[in-house]
Amino acid sequence: MNIYAIVILAALIIQYALDLIANVLNLRALRPELPEEFIGVYDADAYRRSQEYTRAKTTFGFITNGFDLLLTLGFWFAGGFNYLDKIVRGWELGTVGTGVAYIGILLLAQTLISLPFSIYHTFVLEERFGFNRTTPATFASDRLKGLLLSGLTGPASAGIIYLFDAAGATAWLYCWGAATAFILLAQLIAPSWIMPLFMKFQPLENAELKDRLLGYAQKVNFPLANIFVTDGSRRSSKANAFFTGIGRNRRIALFDTLLENHTVPELEAVVAHEVGHYKLRHITKGMVVSVLHIGAFFLLLSAVLDNRGLFDAFFMEQTSIHAGLIFFAMLIAPLEFALGVVMKRLSCRHEFQADHYAATTTGSSAPMIEALKKLSRTTLSNLTPHPLLVVLSYDHPPMLERIRALRAIKL
Repeated sequence: MNIYAIVILAALIIQYALDLIANVLNLRALRPELPEEFIGVYDADAYRRSQEYTRAKTTFGFITNGFDLLLTLGFWFAGGFNYLDKIVRGWELGTVGTGVAYIGILLLAQTLISLPFSIYHTFVLEERFGFNRTTPATFASDRLKGLLLSGLTGPASAGIIYLFDAAGATAWLYCWGAATAFILLAQLIAPSWIMPLFMKFQPLENAELKDRLLGYAQKVNFPLANIFVTDGSRRSSKANAFFTGIGRNRRIALFDTLLENHTVPELEAVVAHEVGHYKLRHITKGMVVSVLHIGAFFLLLSAVLDNRGLFDAFFMEQTSIHAGLIFFAMLIAPLEFALGVVMKRLSCRHEFQADHYAATTTGSSAPMIEALKKLSRTTLSNLTPHPLLVVLSYDHPPMLERIRALRAIKL
């Protein structure tokens, strides 16, 4: 076992152990008494169910994460990567074709293996707590559409393999440029072409609410032609709102489940929060970070792709670009994990800032506080998460922290 194998193995085990410890501590952090802030929002039964939901999700996570780790290690040390490589090479598809087939088979296998867990999560766990509204037909349709969209990894993989095979030392620059163009293109086409494959967007029909929201957008000089409602209730009773797209394709969408449970002032606060992300350039900053991250990935990849030791770590008889992509992604997992933690802290900071923007531009913190409380209640949120789990996993601050920050705003 060489240094590459040691680093990768240690990273897999340490990350699993950290997640395990954080979740065990999170279970121990559950408190029988309802936080005072939520008195009148949760009754005793709802609070009990929220804790049961946390326990059920955590237990399910223990099983899935443990299974994933054992499967990865088993495939690795059984020589599975090399065995698959020999099979695909025997098809004589050429450098690019062989690489696309190799990566495609691994991704397809991962999708199929995870399918039973997805079915259990949707139709057993979420159903048990009253969240699931997904029919088997909708579930199957979503998975099929997702599988078809994942076919885009084929051309992407082909392009990367071709460039690293043909362009030599400058390949990472070409890959970076192509990936950047794809990110921008996805932002343009996702609202109109991709997202409608999975959800229906209808213009908001509630005249009172529409006038209130468009009036707010005009007040804060946010160009907004319309607001959309999505059929989130087809899949879950959970509520959400989101902002997507750039330029003329940007849109704010409200789940129909959100409209069912919130007042007009609360919905205005939710929309103001989403507008805040745009006004404070959170979306632009996120895209810049993504572009820089991808550039660093390709630069580091070019530095180690020809290193024989990386392939020896996985018992490979021959080196290749396609296998190198897989192994490099596993090698830099510690860096990706650390970066993920930093990005989650940045995301939480952005959420606080967007909450502040919503409160100051609507003139009151109260509607946003009430909206957060109702969202917490309808999603059975864990009201007392352990700080370690928050640091490692939360990209939104815990509800109590957001509410306290909102109450501290001087208007």
